[in-house]
Amino acid sequence: MKPRYPFLSLDQTNAPYLDRLKAAACRVIDSGRYIGGEEVEQFETHLAEISQTKYAIGVANGLDALRLILRAYIAIGKLSPGDHVLVPANTYIATFLSITDSGLTPIPVEPHPVTMNIDTSRLDQFITPATRAIIPVHLYGRVAWDTDLVSFSRKHNLIVIEDNAQAIGARSATPGLNGTTHTTGSLGHAAAFSFYPTKNIGALGDAGAVTTNDPQLAETVRALANYGSNRRYHNILCGFNSRLDPIQAAMLNVKLKHVSIENAARFDRAVAYHNNISTPRVTLPPISSTPTDCVWHQFVITVDPSRRDYIRQQLLDQGVETDIHYPTPPHLQPCYADTFSNISLPVTERLARSIISLPISPGTPILDIVDIARIVNNTI
Repeated sequence: MKPRYPFLSLDQTNAPYLDRLKAAACRVIDSGRYIGGEEVEQFETHLAEISQTKYAIGVANGLDALRLILRAYIAIGKLSPGDHVLVPANTYIATFLSITDSGLTPIPVEPHPVTMNIDTSRLDQFITPATRAIIPVHLYGRVAWDTDLVSFSRKHNLIVIEDNAQAIGARSATPGLNGTTHTTGSLGHAAAFSFYPTKNIGALGDAGAVTTNDPQLAETVRALANYGSNRRYHNILCGFNSRLDPIQAAMLNVKLKHVSIENAARFDRAVAYHNNISTPRVTLPPISSTPTDCVWHQFVITVDPSRRDYIRQQLLDQGVETDIHYPTPPHLQPCYADTFSNISLPVTERLARSIISLPISPGTPILDIVDIARIVNNTI
């Protein structure tokens, strides 16, 4: 029987935690507390510790985390509808949706062709008189933070919001704006997390969070997420219903203790790919000896765009499942056809035609990674 190399198997991902996850679910059921409560409070405390921030607020999902941050900055008068927000052009569409849903204007910035993160050397080309914020996305788990970004944001007095949906536990060589912390989630003024089931630390459903050191922002985000209420039946803002479910908080409380272990397993698999993929027709993502500057949410290679679909099919025929993150950039999506009808982003568009994501789950055995690498060498 031909071997099969699944891209991601969530039952395999959750297998090491299965008994504890079941016990956590039962604990919430038995508690009789199904909104808020101790599990959510423990999750927020632990996430703040991991992220080296004063505040963490559990919310319904990663998109809401970004939306709530932006809406909170509008509510406290630091952003206004129509303001421009710099954003990497090759991010997942949720980053763009959070901006437009808040009445703000996304300004797509080309990525660096090697790191695939926002190209901080080109930021001055995209600044406008209306630019008030920037959202660096730690794409694929790679830290999108350097001295150029810090200098640029300080020079233009920008609000910096990290999209940390894919990089929990990553660390930057360059300190954050506060000059001390290095952990993603604490580098800018605020950060959004996603705990979608496929993330490095995933819930068993939707879940997200906001981290910050700003007490006013934290208080405003918490109120907005709870119908705009800061106490029962007292609504100070026109808010949402975006609370973190205590069952999902309980699931995450089991897994958050193992962030470093999960990320280390991904690093080991990235190293195995680098040691075993040898064909010159593949460009590998950069890797360093520091295992925390990228936590390898995805392992994304680039190939000749004219052969990408053929290569994927050939890999699949040999049992290797792949994916594309992401096949269509936000500015080319139908929902933004009018918004971005006159812009050209050649680096972004070429990457979208060239990238292939290979399996890199901690549940994928290292020997399977070696096999996949051999198949890549013989196929591409």
